[in-house]
Amino acid sequence: MSQPFDLILHGGTVATPGGLVRADVGVRYGKVAAIGDLAHAKAAERFDAEHLHVLPGVIDTQVHLREPGNEHKEDLATGTAAAALGGVVAVFEMPNTKPPTTDAGALQDKLARARGRAWVDHAFFVGASAGNVDDLAALEAMPGCAGIKLFMGSSTGNLLVENDEAVRRVLAAGRRRVAVHAEDEGRLRERHALVAGGTDAAMHPVWRDAETALLATRRLMRLVEATRRRVHVLHVSTADELPILEAHRDLATVEVTPQHLTLEAPDCYERLGTYAQMNPPIRDGRHREALWRAVVGGLVDCIGSDHAPHTREEKGQPYPKSPSGMPGVQTLVPVMLDHVAAGRLSLERFVDLTSAGPARIYGIAGKGRIALGYDADFTVVDLKLRRRITNMWIASRCGWTPFDGLHVVGWPMATVIRGRMVMREDQLIGEAAGEPVRFHEAG
Repeated sequence: MSQPFDLILHGGTVATPGGLVRADVGVRYGKVAAIGDLAHAKAAERFDAEHLHVLPGVIDTQVHLREPGNEHKEDLATGTAAAALGGVVAVFEMPNTKPPTTDAGALQDKLARARGRAWVDHAFFVGASAGNVDDLAALEAMPGCAGIKLFMGSSTGNLLVENDEAVRRVLAAGRRRVAVHAEDEGRLRERHALVAGGTDAAMHPVWRDAETALLATRRLMRLVEATRRRVHVLHVSTADELPILEAHRDLATVEVTPQHLTLEAPDCYERLGTYAQMNPPIRDGRHREALWRAVVGGLVDCIGSDHAPHTREEKGQPYPKSPSGMPGVQTLVPVMLDHVAAGRLSLERFVDLTSAGPARIYGIAGKGRIALGYDADFTVVDLKLRRRITNMWIASRCGWTPFDGLHVVGWPMATVIRGRMVMREDQLIGEAAGEPVRFHEAG
């Protein structure tokens, strides 16, 4: 008699590396153990996936969970609960906390804080700074490290590395891909007078204009060519950057956010005011349409939410005192599935952007596909379910979303992480048992 499975997902349409197939998926010891007809197999638990799609677990490689230092906005428990409720199985957390994650002690502290509190698997970026360049190679090799994060333009926190020589030194230190926030700090300072006295939030993309992003990306690509270091350019927001990134496919990968693909200026600023404020900014339709062409054409490698919560009190301050950033980890899946339903995106491309793509970019071990021996990570979705995103649904401590009131088609029905059912029908299940993400050795 064959060994029973721990879990069988029965009757769903499964997104495998070979395409969409109607099949059962058997899980044993946290791994995918069988894909096929398991109608007569024994299992400790069965999940009826009839009429549902079983997708590889969605990985969000850009979130800010605010712990330590700003737990009034978010912490590791609330942020990862939001991820699990949104169908996300793993998150990569950014280093601009208080204190920032710039040394081994800070990284180990975050890993310890996550133990027994994080609902999903996780890894933490180390922030590059003027003082830790000589340590970056050792830091990026530590277990639980997602890689190195480089801020070329000031955003939230104090991890700015702005001049070319400092950026070059960061790129020359280490081997893994570096995640980069590419805005030109010199231009931001030059143009700050446009908003310094107080103005409407619609001026945000005027101050932090497309040229600000373009200048930084041009500079970054010159330094990448010189150092031959691989980089991942985060939250690309302009049409202007895309040809440059296309010309550097050997060394640069590209992320866009659901916000930049869904929201559009000036409408979003008229409706949401400072709640639409993020860095880099939401821009007009020319840029949004160009980003969509890049998604369809394959230039974009992954979707990241840039989940960056702030309280209502903070966001309610007059611009530009209001902080930039918005929550997004819980809404990534339904917002992007709505684009699938509208025909802007194929389901296969969604899978590539949210699971296989992140795994390729960062060298994630055991995740990113439904295949034998891989972690049993599944985002189970109903592609036909019509729902309305509301602030009431949001588990993030900030309690709001820029997508409040948005009607979508497509919804996460279950989140399975290493064979454990973590969320089912909008309810968390069991206890928080997320583990550090594993990585292949850097090549």
